[in-house]
Amino acid sequence: MAAVILEIVVPRTHLKGILALLLLLPLVLIACHKEEQAVEGVAQNAVKAEKQAQANATERDQERAQLEQIPLPTKSLYIDVREPSQWENPFLAVGADTITLRILLPDANPSTATQGTLLRPEAARRQELQLRPADLAKAIIAIPSGAWHYGRVIAVAESPLAAPKDRRKVRRNVEITIQQLNDLGVVVEEWPSR
Repeated sequence: MAAVILEIVVPRTHLKGILALLLLLPLVLIACHKEEQAVEGVAQNAVKAEKQAQANATERDQERAQLEQIPLPTKSLYIDVREPSQWENPFLAVGADTITLRILLPDANPSTATQGTLLRPEAARRQELQLRPADLAKAIIAIPSGAWHYGRVIAVAESPLAAPKDRRKVRRNVEITIQQLNDLGVVVEEWPSR
């Protein structure tokens, strides 16, 4: 009897359309719910990205604050230095995959009596480290303040050991290195490749 009343109110041809819509309604509701979940996921990812960016900015500010304790460079101290072996500040040789950091540690003996002699050779205070480009900022922060003889300036050059086929990659790495150093507030003295 309910079917007869339904046929009187709604013709049979429309009944099939209404039933199809009723069957599609749960699918539409599920799709809307999934879209809401996707929007919530994007919002959560945006919040995480913002927190990560704030953490990175805070870390960069801390790194800059540590480096700001080192005075600005005095160009008159290094303007006549022409050879990398004579450079007394940190020196970076940038390769295709690694960066060589060379530093001259400060002399622990304050006396000038035997400075530079066999008892206190300068070569004993020279150190070279191989770095991944991602570790550059941490390595620069870790350099002792006494190793910055000219002030906050670093020499950067393309590695002479790099293969000719890698020159484009080396040049790109030099540009990235210079950008990182500038972000840290370090003056860059770029040396020509040899």
